[in-house]
Amino acid sequence: MTTNWTPNHGQAFAPVPYRPERMPAEQSLHTAADLRARMDERRTVRMFSTDPVPEQAVLDAIAVASTAPSGAHQQPWTFVLVKNPEVRERIRAAAEEEERISYAGRLGDEWLDALRPLGTDDVKPHLTDAPALIVVFQQRFYLEPDGTTRKHYYVDESVGIAVGMLLTALHLAGLAALTHTPSPMKFLSEVLDRPRNEKAFAVIPVGYPADDCVVPDLVRKSLDQVLVVV
Repeated sequence: MTTNWTPNHGQAFAPVPYRPERMPAEQSLHTAADLRARMDERRTVRMFSTDPVPEQAVLDAIAVASTAPSGAHQQPWTFVLVKNPEVRERIRAAAEEEERISYAGRLGDEWLDALRPLGTDDVKPHLTDAPALIVVFQQRFYLEPDGTTRKHYYVDESVGIAVGMLLTALHLAGLAALTHTPSPMKFLSEVLDRPRNEKAFAVIPVGYPADDCVVPDLVRKSLDQVLVVV
């Protein structure tokens, strides 16, 4: 059953029971190991096939992202699914204009040196080759229908978690993705005609890797390099 969400600002705490079935330890270990192995295969893809993808799989991944925790349960995100080729062309043109300025010096030498092993440049074919783009917007504040506003809390953290869950769901559905963050990104609000309370957070092309797709030869940090147990 679908229910309509409304802001719960100022409402009294109304607890409800939560009794999920406890997973047996053996099953938990197997599930965790399987997820770890599958996610270790995830790579950021910049060379996409133009083949269509199952739209419902993308919608389900966005629904998964929408289950992310958020500050005061305000869910400060909007996901814009862009399928229209003309709109994707406009986004690519605007993004490449910003990227040309960035790669020409706006990023600075240190940032350009950090990017060099990834093989990136100002040409962004993934924005038009991938059959779909998910443009993620932060809702910096809640905008009432009458124009009044209400503060949102922990917006960056909340939307960042949601994007991580989105990338995970897309990968587990057999789809490839890229987190693209052209800077500045104001053009996305203009191209997609978003309201004044929304600020672009990331552009995520979604599709299948191209037949000739290559990725950088990278090594992830090992668990003992990222984990501290106290």
